[in-house]
Amino acid sequence: MARCMPSVMPDVAPDRLYRLFAWLSPAYPIGAFSYSHGVETAVEEGFVTDRVSLVAWLETVLRDGTGRVDGALFAAAWRAATTKDWPAFEALAERAAAWRGTSEMALESRQQGGSFLSITRTAWPHPDLDAVQDELALPVAVALAAACHGIALELALAGYLHAFAANLISAAVRTVPLGQSDGQRALAALEAAVRRSVDAALAVHDLDEVGTATPLLDWCSLRHETQYTRLFRS
Repeated sequence: MARCMPSVMPDVAPDRLYRLFAWLSPAYPIGAFSYSHGVETAVEEGFVTDRVSLVAWLETVLRDGTGRVDGALFAAAWRAATTKDWPAFEALAERAAAWRGTSEMALESRQQGGSFLSITRTAWPHPDLDAVQDELALPVAVALAAACHGIALELALAGYLHAFAANLISAAVRTVPLGQSDGQRALAALEAAVRRSVDAALAVHDLDEVGTATPLLDWCSLRHETQYTRLFRS
């Protein structure tokens, strides 16, 4: 019988890990539950009908869509904040705000990022959190907090992309609908895709070389703006 073998992990200060878990928890009050990132329309149009099609959809989003772009932005923002290169950070923040294919995608990232920054300034204050504008795209806001509180880039980025995938699965569980067990099976099936997205983001050296190849995701987002019956804001 195969046995679970202990893995070698870098030492992580418990307080830093605690903060990361808090920030990426579904209970953190940023309104993530109200967004589906186009999943609601994908269900409406029959692109996502069960666990298998959901996993395939989210693998593409992670590899070629928002996961790729946000991962690269997160890594670049973390590095700029760590070195306190605030002009570079502000330029990244502007790029992240503009790097959205639809108005709903922009709202989703901007609203959650602003809420994240506001509550984090209140509950987990740090001087550098006050050194930037009040409204940031979500990956940039979380990267800033992680850098301020000394959380390693790879760990923070993996947590962020895991939370992104988990939130979309939660939307699908409520929309398809899927059972909770299938939702967790989907999350388990995406482990390798999240890992690959982290590795791809860490390997980016020039953001001008990063882009998306998910036109159907953009179409779903555009379609959602006029969808008659909606549970979610995106």
